[in-house]
Amino acid sequence: MVGILSILLWTPAMGVLLVAVIPGRKASVIRYVANLFTTLAFLLTCWLVIIYDRRDANLQFNEYFPLNPNLGSAYALGIDGLSMPLLVLATLLTSIALLASFTISSSVKGYYICVLLLEFGMLGVFLAQDWALFYIFWEVTLIPLFFLIDRWGGKRRHAASLNFVLYTMGGSIFMLISLLAISQYDLEHGGSLMTSMHQAAQDMPRYEQVLVLLGFLIGFGVKMPIFPLHGWLPLAHVEAPSPISILLSGILLKMGAYGLIRAVVMLPEAAQLLQSLLVFLALFSMLYGGLLAWRQSDLKAMIAYSSISHMGIVLLGIATLNEAGMTGAVLQMTAHGLIAGALFLLVGLLYERTHTRNIQDYSSLVQVMPRFALFMTLTLFAAMGLPGSVGFIAELHALIGGFQQWGGLMMFFSLSILISAAYAIRTIGLLFTGPVKPQMQTIEDLRPPELLAAGILVGGIVLFGLLPAALIDLSSATITQMHSLIRLRVL
Repeated sequence: MVGILSILLWTPAMGVLLVAVIPGRKASVIRYVANLFTTLAFLLTCWLVIIYDRRDANLQFNEYFPLNPNLGSAYALGIDGLSMPLLVLATLLTSIALLASFTISSSVKGYYICVLLLEFGMLGVFLAQDWALFYIFWEVTLIPLFFLIDRWGGKRRHAASLNFVLYTMGGSIFMLISLLAISQYDLEHGGSLMTSMHQAAQDMPRYEQVLVLLGFLIGFGVKMPIFPLHGWLPLAHVEAPSPISILLSGILLKMGAYGLIRAVVMLPEAAQLLQSLLVFLALFSMLYGGLLAWRQSDLKAMIAYSSISHMGIVLLGIATLNEAGMTGAVLQMTAHGLIAGALFLLVGLLYERTHTRNIQDYSSLVQVMPRFALFMTLTLFAAMGLPGSVGFIAELHALIGGFQQWGGLMMFFSLSILISAAYAIRTIGLLFTGPVKPQMQTIEDLRPPELLAAGILVGGIVLFGLLPAALIDLSSATITQMHSLIRLRVL
């Protein structure tokens, strides 16, 4: 019998097959079918959230079919409190990206096939419980993303797509070497990614554990991205079509963080030895990303660099190796997905109307675009961690975890929050105050479909900021189990 996770995973793949047989000239039919399948995938994840047992820390809805008994590879799927929120985020942001894709007019069929393939790969990464399967899905996301940036991107799209692929493939080589190093040890098949590798790590010498974790850090760090592995990100974000920037920042970066959390839990002794390196990279990324975002006049580039800063908070939470910090990391992944997704959506809609992303070209948009101004202001406040937003809840947990571990070192965390507040308030000031420029007087405000897409994301930011318990409870059992696994090996 086919399980619900297989149905969810293969829903976008079925969408690809159906779109592939529709004639390319029937653009409206292609859009309708693609939107139908992404909405179906989102509804399936909503159903999963309803039937998911939040008190059970173990894998749920397991599916296991051996593929190659000699190699030990299997078609193994399962979800826990770490992958559950990311699944919902992936299907939600894919649906919103397609809602924002109605301006795509060239090669519509190819575009929608690539987006559905990308969703298939992303879901596979979060569902896979076999390392070979995980790696395959990780690489599957590369192909559609390359074409989406290279074919439908901006002026420097060719350089951006090549940069992205070379960086990610380079990181994947290190990840593959680490996976092969672990596969030399006897893994328990039929379990989860976490438990099988956790047992293998017990047989590994300490120095080998450190080398393996460094390989994972490079592989997953490129995707997150961690300084100095972030070189691909600003160009890819700026040149990618706005709907793809939503997925790139909202989900693709989280894949790296998700993989790194799994690796750290499996190799806790190595993580403790590398803890100083991890916290340095986290704090440096936060400050570096914030300062570069502050310097940008291009709105998309500003959001891209702010992503480096926000993902630094995720790395800080992981580096603490304590429960509060890990909770902050998982919450920040969800928070940043909603916030960055909303920012790229709104900036993309503004660019379609004005054909400029230079912040100096705007002023007093609140008079001509009041609905846009409301959503943009709320999202920028959330990006700087204002209380009442989901960003605040995530940053508070990461800060508490960091303070428990390092104390006064967290003044650098506070400094990065001040920097993010500076560029967020500056952006609000330049966009929405001052005299209305003549060329900006006739801009159309958000239309109903755009209002729906932005409303869902901003609604989630505010709702989980005011009522965070539902989001925290979704992951708390799994995080407690991960923390106990770390304590068992480290203490």
